Amino acid sequence: MNTFNALVVREAEEGNPKTAAASIEQLTDADLPVYEGDESVVVDIDYSSLNYKDGMALTGKGRIIRSFPMVPGIDFAGTVVSSESDRFATGDGVILTGWAVGERYWGGYSERQRVKADWLVKRPDTMTSEQAMGIGTAGLTSMLCVLGLEAGGVQPDDGPVVVTGAAGGVGSVAIALLAKLGYDVTAVTGRPEEHDYLQSLGATAFLSREEMSEDPKPLEGETWAGAVDAVGSTMLAKILAQTKHSGVVTACGLAGGVDLPSTVMPFILRGVRLQGIDSVMAPTADRDAAWARLATDLPSDLLATMSEIVPMSSLPEQGEAIMAGKTRGRVVVDPSA
Repeated sequence: MNTFNALVVREAEEGNPKTAAASIEQLTDADLPVYEGDESVVVDIDYSSLNYKDGMALTGKGRIIRSFPMVPGIDFAGTVVSSESDRFATGDGVILTGWAVGERYWGGYSERQRVKADWLVKRPDTMTSEQAMGIGTAGLTSMLCVLGLEAGGVQPDDGPVVVTGAAGGVGSVAIALLAKLGYDVTAVTGRPEEHDYLQSLGATAFLSREEMSEDPKPLEGETWAGAVDAVGSTMLAKILAQTKHSGVVTACGLAGGVDLPSTVMPFILRGVRLQGIDSVMAPTADRDAAWARLATDLPSDLLATMSEIVPMSSLPEQGEAIMAGKTRGRVVVDPSA
């Protein structure tokens, strides 16, 4: 019987997720989940990645895991081993992001996984599995934000755009994409030591986390044609107050909090649009469109610059690091190491 390694989180004390412990275990195909009534696909996983939600699962913060035991990992890229779906054949390269995988369903921190066919998209022919996870959930979210700006009519000539949480996964990919498309990008970060890195991705100006976290006025000077915000809370409110007439702000994260201490003034006096971005339950058509754009619009050399490959065995430490805001760019996970 085929055996493989997986990172399994088990509850150390009944009813208390904070006592959950993660360790590498050897599993067999018989251990993989079964989805009765749904077409399933078995995938040999080449790479996964580390995202903020994964950090929550690995550290027990946020109680994101819904049941135990759990194999975390909200995304992966790999090759189809067997398929019950006409959409996928043995040997197909596939990508999975979202759908509560790694939270409610077993995820990508494994050398093999069985998932629902509806959760998968085909990997673009020009993209490797390593590159796909260099992009991962964070990069897909970034591309959906860029598509949201474009749908709202924001053009490079309209003025600068701002990206918050700039040194993180979403921010790094967003900066690289927007710069490649010709936008003038200002990066917001609390880590000034990352300015050279962010400039290499295409950022042309910088703002500190502290100045963008000051309590905003209902309206401030019109500065931004658009924004990609992964922070939320006061920073999002300040960006809204500074956005130009008819500008678009895409919101995709809550690292700074779930509240929004704003007013209606930007919306009713400047026609500002706040566009929510959800990559977890995004329709397949939107995912396919975003991955197709990522394959052409994200420079491969910049993707390599912002990506680091780590072994699956290091994930407990990596989870603590991302929760402390100490990771940079994209952390790609090799499940075979």
